[in-house]
Order: sequence, then structure tokens, then C-alpha cells
Amino acid sequence: MHYPLTPIHCRPWTLNGLSMKLIESHYENNYGGALRRLNAISASLDALDFATAPAYVVNGLKRDELIALNSTLLHELYFACLAFGEGRPTEVMAQALARDFGSVDRWRAEFVAMAGALAGGSGWVLLTWVPRDRRLVNQLAAEHNQGIAGGVPILALDMYEHAYHIDFGANARAYIDTFMRNIDWKAVQARYEDATQVAPPRPLVQPEFADLPSVSAEEVHAMLARGEPVQVVDARPRHYVSRTQDIMEGATWRDPERVHEWAGELTKSEPVVVFCVYGFHVGCRTALALREQGFDARYMAGGHAAWRAIGGKTRSVG
Repeated sequence: MHYPLTPIHCRPWTLNGLSMKLIESHYENNYGGALRRLNAISASLDALDFATAPAYVVNGLKRDELIALNSTLLHELYFACLAFGEGRPTEVMAQALARDFGSVDRWRAEFVAMAGALAGGSGWVLLTWVPRDRRLVNQLAAEHNQGIAGGVPILALDMYEHAYHIDFGANARAYIDTFMRNIDWKAVQARYEDATQVAPPRPLVQPEFADLPSVSAEEVHAMLARGEPVQVVDARPRHYVSRTQDIMEGATWRDPERVHEWAGELTKSEPVVVFCVYGFHVGCRTALALREQGFDARYMAGGHAAWRAIGGKTRSVG
């Protein structure tokens, strides 16, 4: 399985007290690095013969897959939680927090204390909904290996010794085979049907550009690798480009404020891919302006940050 990159959800230039440099590094290097590791691990698993693979290989790959998968899921959630604001919960969330924690202040004190306890170490602090109890809880996630973030389990096999040693002693294989013969698949199906009703995280939606065609950074990478004819336009604002050190390999920078002046230098016989820094307004407006002039133009979702996050090649500018 190949896991696609999720474009950055927040608008880094609007955040208060968190620099663009910090957010870009976090997204491109930490999230992007985890995604690249996840896809490399996934490719190794796809090629594995589980019938003959040594146990340590299976164990290592699946452990590393869990860590990388959770890292991508939690980072996507992290960026989706950021926006400029005053830090006050909405009325609905305030009522929910007061119901489950006693008060908003009580929830905040616990959440902040948990974060402080992790300072200097590693891990996550999560506000989590528990369907069984129909309530919110604050949760610590040490490292990234506490179960798939956001997953709804539908089948569980307990491999602690207490689950089998009375009947099977050290013969874990016999226990596993017996468990597999005793699975209640009708019940599993019922839980599967319930789990499929849980909606995935809401994608980033820009209503003003809802009808504008887009293309992912991975798709652009594949187009260039195949040698397909495509005109790639770096439309990051001049004030941003003037302080950057790199540009996407195969792209040409064009001033988005002067699109009507340079549009004539493009050909309408080949598609155009336009990107800005993060894939928000500038790249979209530039692609829209080109489409209005008859070009087959699309914007690259996630922009230059997405290209760097997937490990796309760049070249130095000076």
C-alpha cells in the first residue's frame, strides 16, 4: 500500500508565536520523513513472503510500520488543530469539556500538566473520544506505538502469556491456531459495519476554489519521472522566494502578481502545474487566472512544502 501525503492544513503565516521556519521544518522533515519511512516499510511488507519470513523480520517491520503510521496520523492531526485564535473553546466544546472534566479550566490544567510531564522526553498528549464510555479523556501516547491513532479495533488477539499458558503452556502456536478457529466472524462483521460509519478526518476545503482542479505532489513527481510534457510554475510570492535557498527541480519561478505578463510564454498544448508555498490562495489564484486564459492549469496541493515533504528534488537558487 502506498500512503499519500496530506497537504498542510494550517496556514503557517497566520500563527501567533510559532514561526514559519518551525512549522515548515516540522511538516517537511518530521511529518514528511515519517511518511517516506512508512511507504518504504509498506513496500518491504508487500514484497514479504509471510509463510517463510523469520519472526524477527515480521516483528520488526510491523513494529516500525506502527510507529511510522502513527507518526503520520498524529502529525496530520496536529497540523489540522492549529489556527490563529484566542485559545478559547467554542460553546459546544466548552460544554463537552465541562461535562467530562468538571470544567474547562480543570481540563486545561490536566492537559497542560500532562504535556509538562513529557517535556524533555517524547510522546503526545491527546484529547480523545472513547465511544464505549461516550466521553472525552486526556490520553498520553508514549512514542508512536500505542495502537493506530484514530483506529477502531474490530478483532483482538491477546498474546500475553496469561491468555494461553494454563491450557497451552509455552505452545503459543497451538493457542493461535485455536483462537483462529474460534473467531466469531458475524460479530466481527457487525463491528466492521459500525466502524465503517465513522467518518474520516475532514479534508482541507477552500470553498472559493472548490471547483479548481488540483494535483498532488506525488502525481507531479510521477509525471516528471515518466517524462510527460508538463510546464511547472513556481508561483511563490516574490517576498518569499527572495529569502529561500531552493526551488523545485524542473520548475520555473514566475511572479504571481504579473501572471498576465508571462502567461504568453507558456504553451497551451501542454498542461500547466502551478504551486505556491503551501497550496493555498496564491497558487490557486494563479492557476485560475491561467485557466481563464485557456490553459489546462492545475494547482499542486500542498505547494512547495508538500514537494519537500515527499523528498522531491530541489535545486539551489542564488
